[in-house]
Amino acid sequence: MSQGSSNVSSETGAAVRRSILDGVVFAYLAFTLLAILGLEESELVNRVPQFAMMFLGLSIVGGVVSLALNAKGIKTLGWQIYAPPHLRMKSAEELATPIYKSFWGVQTIVLVAVTTAVGIKTTEIDIFKLLEVDRFNHAMRLFAQLFAPDWSILPKAIVKVVETIYIAFIATVIAVPIAFVLSFLMARNIMGGSKIGFAVYAILRTVFNISRSIEPVLWAIIFSIWASFGPFAGMLALLVHSVASLAKQYSEIVEGIEDGPVEGIESTGASRLQVVWFAVVPQVVLPYISYTVYRWDTNVRMATILGLVGGGGIGAMLMEYFGQAMWPQVGCIIFVIASVVWLMDAFSSHIRAAIK
Repeated sequence: MSQGSSNVSSETGAAVRRSILDGVVFAYLAFTLLAILGLEESELVNRVPQFAMMFLGLSIVGGVVSLALNAKGIKTLGWQIYAPPHLRMKSAEELATPIYKSFWGVQTIVLVAVTTAVGIKTTEIDIFKLLEVDRFNHAMRLFAQLFAPDWSILPKAIVKVVETIYIAFIATVIAVPIAFVLSFLMARNIMGGSKIGFAVYAILRTVFNISRSIEPVLWAIIFSIWASFGPFAGMLALLVHSVASLAKQYSEIVEGIEDGPVEGIESTGASRLQVVWFAVVPQVVLPYISYTVYRWDTNVRMATILGLVGGGGIGAMLMEYFGQAMWPQVGCIIFVIASVVWLMDAFSSHIRAAIK
């Protein structure tokens, strides 16, 4: 494909993507305006199908408006994000123009402002509740008990937190090789060269986006029913979530590699697998190690929660005392968890510093 036809194809794809984004932003702002004006949640629930059709219609209108604006040289937020590299160069005048004087800048500011306003309304922020004397005194009594831990349960807590560390470790160890292989199949620059490759890329991205959107706590509930309560269920929950998360992180590292080594290896007539092994892997191995250590750290913190739903580890012990409102015992468990998290954070920081 010639450079000219490649640029035309790139511009066409960018136009479609920017129109979709601008259309969705337009529809989103229209609907958040309804929320700001006080549309009740029950009304939203009862009219979801109608609102969905309205959202689609407004998105189409917004997309058409985006095309018209860009045709007149007015750069929208969609253009700013999806413009092809050969069109992204800015003139001296554009570089000197403050963001609030550009159309896409105003669009961004309005989007952030409206989202913040709706978020404040949705979360029902009320600072005065924190200042009520009865509520404050009750919270202080609770903190007083938490900061007077019952050290008699410390040996049991240590045993359970060790179990938690191993749950996280095994989940990470099994997830890493699976995510390593999948990361290349989920990288656009590796798989985007053919229709079959792009189809594999799109399918895997979709599957693992769905998998990652399911919280480990829900996976723990599923595996607790499937494989019975205990550390095995917790490990499986962390494994599924770790594969999805690491594959995404690894693939983004692959997509950010330098093209020079790849082109050099390709020029020797190497196969696709050889290109990946000799040109891609050396560029990603150190970031992979960094992300892997960080993931183990994250899994340790997640594992402390999975016990609340039958996933084993110290979380099960925490649930036992929390359910009985035994706050001094809960305070001891929190101290043990905090100590382990601090140690894991220090360990991962040293590892990341050592491999830079």
